Amino acid sequence: MAKLHANGIDLEYKIHGPEDGKPFLLICGFTRSLASWPPSLIAGLTESGYKVIIFDNRDIGLSHQFDDFGLPDMKKLMGGLADGSAHEHAPYVLTDMARDAAELLKALSATPAVVMGTSMGGMICQLLALNHPECVTAIIPTMTTSGDPSIRMSTPEAQAVLSNRPESPTREAVVERAIASNMVIGSGAELRASDDQLAEGAGRDFDRAYRPAGIARQLAAMTAQPRWHHRLETLDLPTLVLHGEVDTLIMRENGKDVAKRIPGAVFVEIAGWGHDMPPKSVPILLSHIIPFADAVTD
Repeated sequence: MAKLHANGIDLEYKIHGPEDGKPFLLICGFTRSLASWPPSLIAGLTESGYKVIIFDNRDIGLSHQFDDFGLPDMKKLMGGLADGSAHEHAPYVLTDMARDAAELLKALSATPAVVMGTSMGGMICQLLALNHPECVTAIIPTMTTSGDPSIRMSTPEAQAVLSNRPESPTREAVVERAIASNMVIGSGAELRASDDQLAEGAGRDFDRAYRPAGIARQLAAMTAQPRWHHRLETLDLPTLVLHGEVDTLIMRENGKDVAKRIPGAVFVEIAGWGHDMPPKSVPILLSHIIPFADAVTD
């Protein structure tokens, strides 16, 4: 792995696959680092000729930490939603994170790229296409939302998972929370990862870098981001929207809304899939991703 200075900060990144491959950027979701991508997903893309770029979003993993800002005042931030001042109470918003991705691609001479983002990464993916169209060939917003506040986002149980923190800042507590959370927001029994697989992934992420304050600031970035759903109709690029049938954290109506707003977008709903990426889901995802990417890059 390596670091690169982009958009005024250091971003940790890694490249997989052929140097002359077609660029494919993966953008992580909320709390997730580059180490969270399933190796089988990356392998499937590289074996199909793609140069896969993964990176740690700001405030997570080994990328720049905004610790000088401390913890966001969520009470003030939530109060600012009514008068449009919420962004003043967050150290950054998703628009800034989209610029991180754009500057990373430019610095790596990897534009334009096919860009896939999951959850918060799917929101960043949309803003990247809207604000930096020169960087993007096509987008794959996955398990995500257009930001339209009129559409119900989560079930009450899933919303509680989003806001709950581990009982203590220990490896054991973080692993326990990951397993318990997956039972609420994860895939159905036919696709769900085993507890051992979940524990291995959560433990690996903890050992690499545990940044609870960064997680709080990422949550503030999503909350304070000015709405963008009304802009999606201006996009003119191939779009594949992937969403799980049983996703309770960002319910499937949100994915359908993204596809409805972007002209020509294709929506694919995957049976039994939740708000996770267990190994059993990867072949299904690749069966949609690779034909789409091949069609738009040939």
